[in-house]
This record gives sequence, structure tokens and C-alpha cells, in this order.
Amino acid sequence: MKAILCEEHGPPELLKLRDIDAPDPGKGAVRIRVDACGVNFPETLIIQNKYQFKPDLPFVPGGEVAGTIDAVGEGVTGFEVGDKVMAMSLTGGFAEQIVVDAISVRKRPDTMPGEIAAGFTMTYGTSMHALKQRAKLQPGETLLVLGAGGGVGLAAVEIGKAMGATVIAAASSQDKLDAASRAGADHLINYTSEDLRARLKEITGGKGVDVFYDPVGGDMFETCLRSMAWDGRALVVGFASGEIPKVAINLTLLKGCAIVGVFWGAFRRQFPSEDAANFDQLFEWFEAGKLAPQISKTYALANAGQALIDLAARNVVGKVIVKP
Repeated sequence: MKAILCEEHGPPELLKLRDIDAPDPGKGAVRIRVDACGVNFPETLIIQNKYQFKPDLPFVPGGEVAGTIDAVGEGVTGFEVGDKVMAMSLTGGFAEQIVVDAISVRKRPDTMPGEIAAGFTMTYGTSMHALKQRAKLQPGETLLVLGAGGGVGLAAVEIGKAMGATVIAAASSQDKLDAASRAGADHLINYTSEDLRARLKEITGGKGVDVFYDPVGGDMFETCLRSMAWDGRALVVGFASGEIPKVAINLTLLKGCAIVGVFWGAFRRQFPSEDAANFDQLFEWFEAGKLAPQISKTYALANAGQALIDLAARNVVGKVIVKP
């Protein structure tokens, strides 16, 4: 089968398209014929050996797939050949076939196409966990989403609306704000041309935001922390800007607010039943039309490296997909 291999650590330009043997599912695993693979920011770090997960070389990047089960390993129950599924695996997705532990596989709704399913699990799983378990977002609260034109940002906008919040979307360009508007955002802020703090004060009438969701990091984190309402929750989701912010911790005292870390990968391993309940709700919202994932571009398998380059440069809106 064809697959993208990371044979040496470094930038996406070093990735190679190779012919390798198709994997066989071992005990407790299934093999999936890949329809599509989502492209996510951690992959840009994993191939450079800069992520907490460090696979041995060589390896196939790509950790979010959708496809059809074409082989079932010993001891697997609940799945059979022909099932349409979605799955999370830290590696192996940029390939025509992948073997995944059955515990990491989920049947997808009949109404969800493969391309949509491939871009659903990580973004919506992360944002649902962030807003439900970590922020405990309540109807009527105000949610600020930074990086609102990216995959996790758009998912947070949609989920925030589904949970009854007033959503403020902040992004760096008009096309990203247009995507956030389509996702249901109530207010839009272009933080490259507008004063973020002044606009937040204007929109909230000086009260501040109850929750802010930050997958970007960098200087804006402190700006938003200073713009929080009493008892606010600042969600640390990621650092797409490449800069981990450092803030004056006295702000949490003055604002009576909390800085809350979001690590969905650990949550789904430690609390699988709660994660499954999150996805039951997400699928219900999807089938009701409340969630409409935006796929901005699809890349051929041979161009998976370019997909990672574009993602790292923050040149994409919504989700990007690789198709074998």
C-alpha cells in the first residue's frame, strides 16, 4: 500500500511517499481502509520530535481517520467488516490502510460522509470536552473563541451556540471571520485590525467574557485574561502561534477567574464513558443540523506534506483533509 513516511525528524518537506506492506490487525485491533485523514497541528510537531508523543522512526504520520473496516483482529466484538467508522490513532493515518485498537474506533452516523468524519473527531472532541467538562459553560454565558477560523475554533463556535452561549469569534482575517459567522458566531473581531480589548469591552458592556477558548497562545492570552468577567474560565487549548504565554498570576486573583488546561487525549483515555457521552451528544447535534464541519481543502496523499505546511502557517480555514 502507499503511505507517507517520516524517515527523519524535521519539516514536512522531508516526508516521503513510499510503498509499504499493508498492516495486519493483531488481537483487539481492526484494520480500516482509509477514506480520508484529518490534518491536525500536533502532526507538525510529531514529525519534528517536538511533541510529548515520540514514535520511533520510521513512522506514518496522521492520527485522525475515517473509512471502512476491512479486517477484524482476534477478540474484537462490536465491529465487523464493512462498518463505516472513524478513529483516533497517534500515527498511521497518511496511508491507504491503518490498524487501530478497537477501543479507539467509533461507528459514525450513517449521514456523516467520510471526509466530514475524518475532520470531526479531534476538533469536536477537544472543543466539547473543553466547554462541557472544563469550562462548564452555561446557557446565557458569553464565550470568546480565539483562532475562530481554524478547525477547533469553528467547532468551539458551533458547540458554544448549541450549548446556549453568546459567542464572540476572534480571528486574523476576514475569510476566517466569514467562516465563524457561518458557524453561528454572534459577534466578530478581527484582531489584526481592531483593538481586541476595546471591542470585548464594547460587546459585553464592560462585564467581560465568562469563558475564553484559546488554541493560539501568544500575547493575546493576557489581553483576554484582563477582559474576563468575575468567575471566568480561561481555557488553554494549544499554542498554534508557537509561543507559550506567560502571564502575571495576580490577574486570576483580581478577576476571580481560573486558568484551566484542556487535554482531551488524556481525558478520553481516563474517562471513556464520559467521552462516549460527549460524542453521542455531538452526533445528535450533527444529525439535527447544528454542527456543519467546514472542510476548506482536500489534498492527495502525495501532498500530505504541503497540507502540514499550510496548516502550520495558519493559511487554512476550517479543516483540511488528506485522501489516499
